[in-house]
Amino acid sequence: MKVKEIMTKEVTSILPDTNAKEALDLLEKLQISGLPVIDDKGRLVGMFTEKEVLATILPSYIEKVGRFIYEENPKTVKQKMANLRNIKVKDIMRKEVVTVDEDVALCEVARTMLTQKVRRIPVLDKEKRLVGIIARSDVVRAYRREAE
Repeated sequence: MKVKEIMTKEVTSILPDTNAKEALDLLEKLQISGLPVIDDKGRLVGMFTEKEVLATILPSYIEKVGRFIYEENPKTVKQKMANLRNIKVKDIMRKEVVTVDEDVALCEVARTMLTQKVRRIPVLDKEKRLVGIIARSDVVRAYRREAE
C-alpha cells in the first residue's frame, strides 16, 4: 500500500507570515496539534506545532532541567502567550521537516515515524509541493484494515 492511498488530501495549511496567535487558534479550532507552513507556490517551508508554541513560552533551559520541578511566574507565561500575536509563524516554526513522497510504501512511512519520532508527515509531490499529510493514526488504521 502507498501513502497516496491513505493520506489526508484536504490539508489545512498556513502561510509563514500568519501570526502565531491566529495559527494557535486554528490548531484549537481544528482540534489538531500541527499545521504545515507553505509558501505562495504551495511548497512546504516548515511545521507549526503545539511543541513550538511551548518552546516559545517556556524558558529555553526547561529541556535541560528534565524532571526538575519548575514553577514560573504565571504572569510571565500569560504575557508570552499574549505576545504570540506579535510573532510570525516563520519565526517559531520548525524548519527542518521530515517529509515523504506520495509513492512511498506504508511500511517505510511507519519506519520513518518511529525512527524520527514524528506524529505526522507532510506528503510532497515530485515538485516538492504539499499534496497531503499522513498521521500515525492513518498508518495504524490501514494496517488494521489489511489484517481484517
